[in-house]
Amino acid sequence: MTELPRKVAVIGAGDIGTGWAALCAVAGWPVTIFDSNARAAEKAWEEVPRRARALVALERATHGIVERGLLEFHQGRSLLQAVQDADWVIEAINEDLIAKQKVLDLIEQVAGPATLLSSSSSGLPPTDIFARCRRQDRCLVAHPLNPPELIPLVEIVPGGRTSEQALARAKDYLRFLGRMPIILKKAVPGHVVGRIAAAVWRECIDLVLSGVIEVDDLDRAVSLGPALGWAAAGPHLTYHLAAREGGVPLFLQQLLASFESWWATLASWQKLEPEQQRALIHTIERAYEGQIGMLRQARDRRLSAILRALEQARSNS
Repeated sequence: MTELPRKVAVIGAGDIGTGWAALCAVAGWPVTIFDSNARAAEKAWEEVPRRARALVALERATHGIVERGLLEFHQGRSLLQAVQDADWVIEAINEDLIAKQKVLDLIEQVAGPATLLSSSSSGLPPTDIFARCRRQDRCLVAHPLNPPELIPLVEIVPGGRTSEQALARAKDYLRFLGRMPIILKKAVPGHVVGRIAAAVWRECIDLVLSGVIEVDDLDRAVSLGPALGWAAAGPHLTYHLAAREGGVPLFLQQLLASFESWWATLASWQKLEPEQQRALIHTIERAYEGQIGMLRQARDRRLSAILRALEQARSNS
């Protein structure tokens, strides 16, 4: 079993970085966060404790462990000070390949020889991200979903030179944090989750902009429709179970023709034009105007309740 990290360094204090830091604090791990943007760093100093303590209120964390972890939560004064002595460095800056390469090059210059390096990239291949790193055997992508401290899935994408030891260590760290890592056998743009989300969202956008349905009803259609079923079983298992004893062979026999006719009419555009962007922004903002704070809290409560129900169901099965 991998030893727990004596220190985690999170580089990048955006939404994903603060989520990673909150998750580590919730586990009682010493964590230091650094961002070259002073305003982002200051915001994280408030946001990480808020997000960690919110998990206590949602009954996803223990008060004593969270407070102990927050006592060892620090704001890095420099990249060197943040990374120094860290067993795990999590890069979580913006999705900019050149910027990631530069910051990882700097991280590698100051990180210890045994430090695990991971990137939170949502879709860039590890071969490109770590191209400037000399020790690519300890590098991999570990992409969480947002908010990282609530949604347990993390995509791990090893590079061509990632060692089995680094891969095993990353999986152990994530599992100790209560995450559920999945391993991609090869890199693809957008990884797996991003590609699925992109495909579904394109159709959702198209249905709204073509006047088929309003934004809020579309969101209900997804969250209370396929998303609910997929949360319990995923798409392949859902359809495999749908035909009972006949399984997916019977399902395909009965419904493949219908699906093929729908596939032929799905949106296939590859670019959202400026006027479409404006229309989409206007439609979404109008649907949820003045409710964002309340809706974010409601989303987190629902996520917590769904996770609790799924965990209880798994433990009883």
